[in-house]
Amino acid sequence: MRISEVPKKTWVIPVFTGSDVTKQELLPDSKDFEANIVNFGKGVRNKFHAHACDQILIVTAGEGIVATEEEEKVVKVGDVIYFPAGEKHWHGATKESEFSHIYVTRKDSTTTLLED
Repeated sequence: MRISEVPKKTWVIPVFTGSDVTKQELLPDSKDFEANIVNFGKGVRNKFHAHACDQILIVTAGEGIVATEEEEKVVKVGDVIYFPAGEKHWHGATKESEFSHIYVTRKDSTTTLLED
């Protein structure tokens, strides 16, 4: 598959701070893994949340921010981010840039929203 050929689907769910978000499904038939590209419009991020399993992010476009309760870091294309299971975090675009990343989690994992 070529990422440029994977359709972008609007993805509006309560975890995001805005509606300018799309998702591209990379492994729709996998029994074990969830792998998608999330595309954030400028300034859009997700709210603090935690996953029941580890999460990996791979930055594919733009400039973003990843944050835990202790720190925030600016990330760019090629950066790989690891969040261990249960770690409270958020990630999204800077105010000046759109942002895209691939995320990988286990298919059966749950996400707990930790911010209103």
